[in-house]
Amino acid sequence: MRMTRRGVLKLGLAGGATLGTGLVAPGIVLAEGRRPVVDGGVMSGDMLADRAMLWSRVDRPARMLLEIADNPEFRAARQLHGPEALPTGALTAKLDATGLGGMDEVHYRVRFAALGDHRAISEPVTGRLRLPPQTPRDVRFVWSGDTAGQGWGIDESRGGMTTYATMLDQRPDFFIHSGDTVYADGPLKESVELADGSLWRNRVTPEKLKVAETLQEFRGQHTYNLLDANVRRFNAEVPMLAQWDDHETTNNWYPGELLEDDRYTEKNASLLAARGRQAFLEHMPLRQRPEAPGRIHRRFAYGPGLEVFMLDMRTFRGANDRNRQERGADLLGAEQLRWLLNSLRDSTATWKIVASDMPIGLVVRDGEHFEAVANDDPGQPLGREQEIAQLLKAIRDENIHNVVWLTADVHYTAAHHYSPERASFQDFAPFWEFVSGPLHAGTFGPGELDATFGPEVVFQKAPPEGQANLPPSDGYQFFGQVDLDGESETLTVTLKDAAGQSLHRQVLEPQRA
Repeated sequence: MRMTRRGVLKLGLAGGATLGTGLVAPGIVLAEGRRPVVDGGVMSGDMLADRAMLWSRVDRPARMLLEIADNPEFRAARQLHGPEALPTGALTAKLDATGLGGMDEVHYRVRFAALGDHRAISEPVTGRLRLPPQTPRDVRFVWSGDTAGQGWGIDESRGGMTTYATMLDQRPDFFIHSGDTVYADGPLKESVELADGSLWRNRVTPEKLKVAETLQEFRGQHTYNLLDANVRRFNAEVPMLAQWDDHETTNNWYPGELLEDDRYTEKNASLLAARGRQAFLEHMPLRQRPEAPGRIHRRFAYGPGLEVFMLDMRTFRGANDRNRQERGADLLGAEQLRWLLNSLRDSTATWKIVASDMPIGLVVRDGEHFEAVANDDPGQPLGREQEIAQLLKAIRDENIHNVVWLTADVHYTAAHHYSPERASFQDFAPFWEFVSGPLHAGTFGPGELDATFGPEVVFQKAPPEGQANLPPSDGYQFFGQVDLDGESETLTVTLKDAAGQSLHRQVLEPQRA
């Protein structure tokens, strides 16, 4: 079937323009069975001043074709050949698009050409992103974590994952996903009876009916979330900085662990994590460097006022235990700790945002052991607390100002202020930690605070006492919004709920050197 002029115009190829393959547009085949389908939408992320990662997924082996322009009409668009999407890479494709300097807003359009049938071209899917500024301007970003957890999947009768739509309404420049991007250990049931007698009706796929063990099952966790129209619209409009936590593999895992969970036939957590990491990297717009292809910790400057430091609190940790060692307990690991301190030291940004997939002062238990930093001992730092104590002391001693911590993981929202006057360990300067989430998962909390670093709850919102694992329909879903004023460099952190209501606002004035 030959393409009509109307179809050519729809693709933006009037005048017999070519489509990056040397084909003349009227030769494109429209027979739907032969055309690839972009079933995963598009995403962007890991943006720098002149480049960004562009991602998509297709339903069959095909080559990614891109058009990039500085306008939504794609006038004078630049055409790029992307990589081939193959089953060995979960039919995903991503390209590090360079040469974007001078473009404030980047518009991109993705198509796929079927391999072996190059006249079969998919319908286009468009996206946009805003690049980091070179001069001071206002910046807004949002953060949260925890998607499709505790049995709460996509209920299309309730609008799906609606927190993503609310975040999109805020028109952020970018999004930090603070981990638990999927719940590979959280199978879904077709329906769940709620307290009011109504049913939560999950959309289900074969991979979501059991815990993920094979690579294909881990991949299915990510493709499941992309079935939600809210998620796809958000991904197309807002670039993502993604990090992982435990549920991309299984709850509270650590390297070397042997699972004691009858749901798993594969008990080797490190093997499961390797598969989970591969699926995560395939499905996220995360730049992978040849010298460290699996690396997740990284940094991004977003103009002169802001820099984001993405942590990885999963890869380098030791075993979850009583967390009371006098030395030798790892969470970040020595190499990542050095990287973070060196990066903070040489950053020229006014505000330094540490994106931490786990909180500092909240006690997160793993049975009788501990999963995060705190160990429920208010005394001097022990266990993993020693890494944080070393970091906080160096930040103070080297006069590194305006460090703010953002985290998720605990499934409620809070603002914590840390100060040495309340702490047993006092060799640090006061700082803030803001907690948000879940995006679309069960709600819990609030948690206990460990007094080692002197945290104080300034605000928190969690389910009423005695209630836990509340469904998204109960409204206890949260995200955080950060606004940088380009002129004054004031940073305003606002904690919001799934409806976009502001729950707490904290205005932070920059400290000058």
